[in-house]
Amino acid sequence: MATGAKKPHKKVTRKAKKVAKPSFPKRVWHGLKKPLLIFSAVAVFALACYIGYLDYTVRKQFEGKRWSIPARVYASPVELYAGLQINAKQLLVLLQKLHYRVDRKLSSQATYSEKSGQISLKTRQFTFTDKEQLMQHIRIAFSSSEIRSIMDVQTGKELSIVRLDPVQIGSFYPAHKEDRVLVKLEEVPLTLVQGLLATEDRDFYQHFGISFKGIARAMWANLRAGGLVQGGSTITQQLVKNFYLTSERSLRRKINEAFMALILESRFSKDEILEAYLNEVYLGQDGAHAIHGFGLASEFYFSRPLKSLPLHQVSALIALVRGPSYYDLRRRPERALKRRNLVLKEMFAHGDITEKQLKLAKQKALKIVPFAHRPANRYPAFIDLVRHQLTQEYNETDLTSDGLNIFTTLDTKVQDALGSSITRELNKLEKRKRSKELETAAIVTRRDSGEIVALAGGRDSQGVGFNRALNAVRPIGSLIKPIVYLTALTYPEKYTLITPISDTAIEVKAEKGKLWKPSNYDRIEHGDVPLHAALAHSYNLATVRLGMDIGVARVAKTLRETGVTRKINLFPSMLLGALPLTPFEVTQMYQTLAGDGFAMPLRSITAVIAQDGTLLQRYPYVIRQELDPAATYLTNTVLQEVMREGTGRSAYQVLPKSLQVAGKTGTTNDLKDSWFAGYTGDYLAVFWVGRDDNKSTGVTGASGALKLWRALMQQVATQPVYLAMPDSVESVWIEPETGLLANELCEGAVKYAFVRGSEPADNAACIDSPMNKTKMWINDFMKENF
Repeated sequence: MATGAKKPHKKVTRKAKKVAKPSFPKRVWHGLKKPLLIFSAVAVFALACYIGYLDYTVRKQFEGKRWSIPARVYASPVELYAGLQINAKQLLVLLQKLHYRVDRKLSSQATYSEKSGQISLKTRQFTFTDKEQLMQHIRIAFSSSEIRSIMDVQTGKELSIVRLDPVQIGSFYPAHKEDRVLVKLEEVPLTLVQGLLATEDRDFYQHFGISFKGIARAMWANLRAGGLVQGGSTITQQLVKNFYLTSERSLRRKINEAFMALILESRFSKDEILEAYLNEVYLGQDGAHAIHGFGLASEFYFSRPLKSLPLHQVSALIALVRGPSYYDLRRRPERALKRRNLVLKEMFAHGDITEKQLKLAKQKALKIVPFAHRPANRYPAFIDLVRHQLTQEYNETDLTSDGLNIFTTLDTKVQDALGSSITRELNKLEKRKRSKELETAAIVTRRDSGEIVALAGGRDSQGVGFNRALNAVRPIGSLIKPIVYLTALTYPEKYTLITPISDTAIEVKAEKGKLWKPSNYDRIEHGDVPLHAALAHSYNLATVRLGMDIGVARVAKTLRETGVTRKINLFPSMLLGALPLTPFEVTQMYQTLAGDGFAMPLRSITAVIAQDGTLLQRYPYVIRQELDPAATYLTNTVLQEVMREGTGRSAYQVLPKSLQVAGKTGTTNDLKDSWFAGYTGDYLAVFWVGRDDNKSTGVTGASGALKLWRALMQQVATQPVYLAMPDSVESVWIEPETGLLANELCEGAVKYAFVRGSEPADNAACIDSPMNKTKMWINDFMKENF
């Protein structure tokens, strides 16, 4: 090897370090770390979204309209004054309808007492359409069948008039059938708040929606029972459950309840939550309608406003919170009393009441008012009409959820009289062999205004099915005849009340070229008869001849002027009532006649007020002259003759002749329909009697519907009919046999009304007779000298 040559490097091989493998848990974590992070992020995001959704749900309902408040429908209020025809017994019945309670001390509004023939009462504060009426303490004295005096007990002065709050006759409920009277926290008794907190949630003003003490207690009870048997719910949680959730017992619902309680507490004040709870809590059942909130419960159980409720009754309401059915104040009084006393003990233990208050309250009875079911519709047929008229201007949601107060024209006294008259008279009619399964419809209005004071849709006053008064379209028979004669009398140069009309057989070309041969009901022809007699006795042949002479189209025009809007077929048979109308339409027609030719749209509503007392709408009295006043006056005098001497004369078997009523009977072929329309000075009423299967009733207008009409008027009518004679009309003495001018001294002379200038021009022979001249001379001498 050469000198200086380098030694070759020796290859060094390094031994690599052995890398330890990660443990199995680390490998698992390494594999799951990323998915778990993603899952956690997704879960947190989902939870945040869900909580956001719950937050939105809580705020949306709690900040908006919290409750659907049913509309309340009221009858016309009763005004009391000296001279009003009402006795003590009748007034007591009215006070019971108004849910006033007997209380000798008159300790609150809506209470009354009776002593020595006098009634003392404190009226209920009420918001009317024109003003807020405060409570009044009055004493009413009676003399036989009327009010003698009304005294203000506080001032000792006599009052000219007192208006009672109106009877609630119905409600328009939302779909869930809940009802409540909303109260404000500052208006409720302090004892109510103290009692609730002492028994339901002592830490209400300290916790944040959830009470861990209550939860722990409930968990222990549930573990021991092996299921969900108890809750540790706070008032906030109870509100959430009632307001947003169902009563289902499940873990999911409890979780939602907890989250929503926390959200509610973070968004709203304690007082807002407590006030909502006072209005939401379920406290009983009135038929199909749930009683929610302490405001309505106070009225339902004690018939008094919540703010005036004493301690022993406040604590009874608090007792219901744990179980309205279990502690039912009416059905379980002993159990309820025991629970009430426990509430009082808790309040004492909590320092809310003194020992003296505790003892006094425990000694007092519950004094629950007798159960009086408040039906959704006390008078279903009338409520049906009100709803029909309201839906033309309000949608269904407004009617059932905005707490509207609807004031109507219904008079409960007349409505009750109508119901009793129908029941009694139809039972009498059905004793006849041919009169079975009868039905009826009736409408009663105030003659001077067209306000509907009573309505029957059938013989069952509580029936909620077919409303015959509004929907039964039936031929009206002879009720059409006054329109035929009125139309003729608008031509005074041709027709007067004494114009002879031929009541003889007639053939008329009818529809499709057929011949129509009408006949009288008695199958007798009466020859020439005065126009007034033809109407008074309802002669068919004379009516057809008269109608054909003036023209069917002119009669139809008069019908439309009375308010009939239905299509009218211009057939000759229309002259005898082959015109189908509803009782409502017939009433509108006769309202115009009874109103001296002034058309007055029938009204069932006077005003609508919002829940806060704001007047939303008035329904004013509307009137317009439609019919010729002279012809209308002449026709109405004949309708009075109908009742004195014609087909309606049986009315005076029970009514005093001083009423001078006016009306007309109506009967259709084969006695299928029995009608009567008539009026006194105060009321107009139209009755229909028939069968739903359109078979014969076995009665005429006079033997059927008229009997129902007179039975009603016997109970309610007090004012006679006074017809206002137009300036264009004068009364003239007529000799009936000749139709010539006479005077009051002529034997048998009768006074008839004439349009000026249409009276006979010639004198009857009796005027120039020596006897008549002698009588006239004596009368003139007596007038001049005595």
